[in-house]
Amino acid sequence: MTGRNEAEGQDALGDWRRTHGCGELGPGHEGQEVTLMGWVHRVRDHGGVRFVDVRDRTGLVQVVFHPEREPAFGRAAGLRAEFVVGLKGRVALRPSGLENLALPTGRIEVHADQLRVLAPAQPAPVAVDEGAQVEEELRLKYRYLDLRRPSKLRALDIRQKSTAAVREYLSSQGFWEVDTPYLTRSTPEGARDYLVPSRNSPGMFYALAQSPQLFKQLLMVAGVDRYFQIVRCFRDEDLRADRQPEFTQVDLELSFGAEEDVMAVTEGLMAHLFRRVLGREVRPPFPRLTYAQAMDQYGTDKPDLRFGMTVFDLGPVLGDAGVEVFRRAVAEGGVIRGLKVEGGAAKLSRSKLDELSRLAGGSGLGGLSWLSPQGGPSSHLARFLDAETLAAVARAGAGGPGDLFLVAAGPRPQVSAAMGRVRLEVARLLDLIPDGPLEFLWVVEFPLLEPDPDRGGFRAVHHPFTAPRPEDLQWLQSDPLRVRARGYDLVLNGVELGSGSVRNHLRGVQEQVFLALGLSPEEQEAQFGFLLEAMDYGAPPHAGIALGFDRIVMLLAGEHSLREVIAFPKTATAACLVSRAPARVSPRQLEELGLELRRPTQAGAAPAGGGGPGPG
Repeated sequence: MTGRNEAEGQDALGDWRRTHGCGELGPGHEGQEVTLMGWVHRVRDHGGVRFVDVRDRTGLVQVVFHPEREPAFGRAAGLRAEFVVGLKGRVALRPSGLENLALPTGRIEVHADQLRVLAPAQPAPVAVDEGAQVEEELRLKYRYLDLRRPSKLRALDIRQKSTAAVREYLSSQGFWEVDTPYLTRSTPEGARDYLVPSRNSPGMFYALAQSPQLFKQLLMVAGVDRYFQIVRCFRDEDLRADRQPEFTQVDLELSFGAEEDVMAVTEGLMAHLFRRVLGREVRPPFPRLTYAQAMDQYGTDKPDLRFGMTVFDLGPVLGDAGVEVFRRAVAEGGVIRGLKVEGGAAKLSRSKLDELSRLAGGSGLGGLSWLSPQGGPSSHLARFLDAETLAAVARAGAGGPGDLFLVAAGPRPQVSAAMGRVRLEVARLLDLIPDGPLEFLWVVEFPLLEPDPDRGGFRAVHHPFTAPRPEDLQWLQSDPLRVRARGYDLVLNGVELGSGSVRNHLRGVQEQVFLALGLSPEEQEAQFGFLLEAMDYGAPPHAGIALGFDRIVMLLAGEHSLREVIAFPKTATAACLVSRAPARVSPRQLEELGLELRRPTQAGAAPAGGGGPGPG
């Protein structure tokens, strides 16, 4: 039965049709005749009676083949794992004491009368057992086999339920689902565009949309009023663990509203989504932190609030304590920050502290100091501090016996980044992060602009269409970094779920933002003239948000990687190992497009990478 032609033929189903899913059967079906179809999971021969576990996406059921029921019993002898089968039989309760209560169908079994092999299978290169350890590259190459695992099918089930819940809620709130183009023009919105050559216009290119940003703003000008879309987005950027080159957003926009309106709709959507999919209650309103507060207290703009251990200021205590590294940091306009690790004097070894110091060094600092005012490991700096200063450190951090203080000094951005990374690593080392809570948070009042290290000048923190706060507009040309944006990020358990903002709806303000970004009037017209022209015809005040749908599903499914909730994800080099894309195309195709390759491209595979929300 292992050959390629051992099935019942091309019309193997005949007049058979499933009556139930394998995982849908229970004691209430006792005595019923059923027709099941699925994959052979396991075959066991016990004393002449053959047991075959058969599964489909609904679950797994035990099927029993008895010697007196031929030809089904004889056919069952040739079954192997992953054969596709159909069977007819009667549901019976398992004998007392032989139930498998760990299995949803474990109180019943199906006694088979008929068996059909719908398709044979070669030995699988990827084990589909849930606990099997398989290299990720191999899993992605044979993703269609990897997806047979119950956890992977569950993730796709959660994704489908989430999609339905999003549509249900936003439609109930008066939003219209409107499709926007994938093929658009290339505009500078952050990441590199994926370019698509046009056959009808030689030398011209489309770009795959990084987001629907400009189109959804045009829909507001058109009077659509409330728009949403579950949309694919494309960004040609270096991939990290939480990114994919193509990803899915829940995009929404509303007219005649501002920050509070978008936040209220988004909070309602999150509450509806978690209730519908997981049966869990989420209770708005969500807490808020300004960007400055988040960076100072947690060292990141996406803080995880499931545990405490906030960063605090030690400048007043250590700034003139006679330690050169502290004195210099303050003199140069920097900061001194501390992090209390409760009981850390006994819990963190010297080797672990050295690792944390190296981690802080990765953010641009010279390292990390540590102090234990009431006994415990201390860095070499402790000997330069008197007892009164050590006591002041303990008071500043509300420390007690056995507590350890981690200290970083230097420029504010580097210290914030270092303490944010150290805080998370300490929480991981000491197992401080609980699994259960859902800690939502809004981070607000982001800077409008930030320095652009690659091109010089400035770049938008969110995107170029975000409105400045009205009270800060006066500094847009004279002191751009002082200007705060009307932007907001939604965070859940340390994961950024989405970014949004109030948009510039007046042409004059949008042109000022473009000027601050270094775009001349001529460049503004060339790149965004269609948007500026639309503003001349009456653009309503509007605002919106883009939520990273893949990230939301990842958290709903309890996964730690986006790849586990995307059917066919790509690797860190944006390669699809299933289809072997990207791939070369024929010379004829290039000729039709008027293209000529200057040098061959090298397509290949690499270890898997990870997608996130685009501009919102």
